[in-house]
Amino acid sequence: MTTLHSRRVSPRVQWQLEQQGLHPLLARIYAARGIVMRHELDYDFPSLLPPARLTHAGEAAVLLADAIARQAKILIVADYDCDGATACAVGIRALRAFGARVDYLVPNRFTYGYGLSPDIVDLAAKSSPELIVTVDNGIASVDGVARARELGIATLITDHHLPGDELPAAACIVNPNQPGCDFPSKALAGVGVMFYVMLALRAELRQRDWFAAASGRGEPKLAALLDLVALGTVADVVKLDHNNRVLVSQGLQRIRQGRLTPGIAAIFRAAGRTPAQASSSDLGFIIGPRLNAAGRLADMSLGIECLITDDPGRAMNIAQQLDALNRERREIEAGMQEQALLLIEKAGADAATSADPHSAAVGVSLFDADWHQGVVGIVAARIKERLHRPVFAFARGEGDGGEIKGSGRSVPGLHLRDALDLVGKRAPGLLLRFGGHAMAAGVTIRECDLPRFRELFAQVAEELLAPADRTRTLETDGGLESGYYSIATARLLEAEVWGQGFPAPLFEDEFVVESQRILKDKHLKLRLRKGAQRLDAIQFNFSHPPGNTIRAAYRLAINDYNGVQTPQLMIEHIENPSA
Repeated sequence: MTTLHSRRVSPRVQWQLEQQGLHPLLARIYAARGIVMRHELDYDFPSLLPPARLTHAGEAAVLLADAIARQAKILIVADYDCDGATACAVGIRALRAFGARVDYLVPNRFTYGYGLSPDIVDLAAKSSPELIVTVDNGIASVDGVARARELGIATLITDHHLPGDELPAAACIVNPNQPGCDFPSKALAGVGVMFYVMLALRAELRQRDWFAAASGRGEPKLAALLDLVALGTVADVVKLDHNNRVLVSQGLQRIRQGRLTPGIAAIFRAAGRTPAQASSSDLGFIIGPRLNAAGRLADMSLGIECLITDDPGRAMNIAQQLDALNRERREIEAGMQEQALLLIEKAGADAATSADPHSAAVGVSLFDADWHQGVVGIVAARIKERLHRPVFAFARGEGDGGEIKGSGRSVPGLHLRDALDLVGKRAPGLLLRFGGHAMAAGVTIRECDLPRFRELFAQVAEELLAPADRTRTLETDGGLESGYYSIATARLLEAEVWGQGFPAPLFEDEFVVESQRILKDKHLKLRLRKGAQRLDAIQFNFSHPPGNTIRAAYRLAINDYNGVQTPQLMIEHIENPSA
């Protein structure tokens, strides 16, 4: 069940924002998101929190500056998602510009799994690095860091994930979520942490006169990396607090001005998008998935190479490969999602005759022996959206170890990593490995232990998820005045920075349905009327046909068909007002 809830807006705050120069519609939308003063929307670079406030960023800068000075070999070990790839690219580009000897290694997710494991350290040791730098991972790599110490390799951990009970014994750890760090923005993505470390490193090198005229070394402009930072931040779905909105806004400005890295420019072209009109949603739903496809189906080295090359031709070649991988990913995902829905349907049928223990569970665990390990996270997300329940989807791991690897997605009200922690405490030894965030997490178990995990996860979800959180609530910005159904308004909204924790505007209104048809057997195309105004609308993957009159939650967008642009409503939810 889904309910619509209109956000509360203080008329006084809305009026105040209008008086400070905000467009009336934006004033209403921002007032509903807690913005009180216009300066809270100032995203100029000087408003960024200073690197000195990030715990151990200065120590990391000294460690890296010393390594650069003695030309020690540095190896970046990256995660295999978009955040990890962009963080790696930021590190590679900045460190090489500073004169470092640096290379990277990204684990194959199917062979080595996540993080700086002892096996990854042994693989890294073959290239004889003196310093390993992790990006977007490492905070839980106690054994991997210990192995590096055995081999005489220093480690610098840059991460943003929540730490466990024990921190790795690294030479330095930079993570806004580590104990004792009072950095105000706990929501930095992995790429944001790495960017901050590079800012601190540049400051350290300045103090050492590294860029003095006599040295012949020019000082690099780290702002050139902000398109990468914006992409990784949006794609990792971290909360867009003010500091993250500064990073994303600055990156989007550079992209729109055509000052973007060749790789990102090439992915825009391969996707048929124009950088000059780039929006936050383009980064999250168009560019990010194409990079992620490399880590899901192949090797994220392909994505990293796209981001670090300065050769436009090579970037375009790789971008086309990424685009093809993304199409393949979508096909695999569609089949897996269909199988997942059949499993859920079967569980419901079994419950009618045998009271199956997990059929009506608050926490759902799904597994198919033929599922692709790199796509289970997307399937979990799709089923979570459909059921409004926390979901884990499992696939078999590589080799004959009998392990299955699960990727989970949660709903507001249930912290997924904390839920896994509780499962592990109730059944010691059940979880072989786990980690993650509030809304997304990963876990590895033995295939034979799946029934026990399914039972325990359902129990824990039942305990932790309050009844009020089990109903999907769509928060809307109320109705949209008739004069705002325009391309100009759609562009006004697209130009702003939206994302997790700072959602894009969602409106709700009643409409008369004048016509409807189904596209590609799953999308609903509508012609709607509101008063004297007629509007085109579309609902992707619709489940129920509408009545003659509907209440719809929708976003205002632009439909570009054969070069003709018209406003279009992207419908997220339909209900019958009389129901």
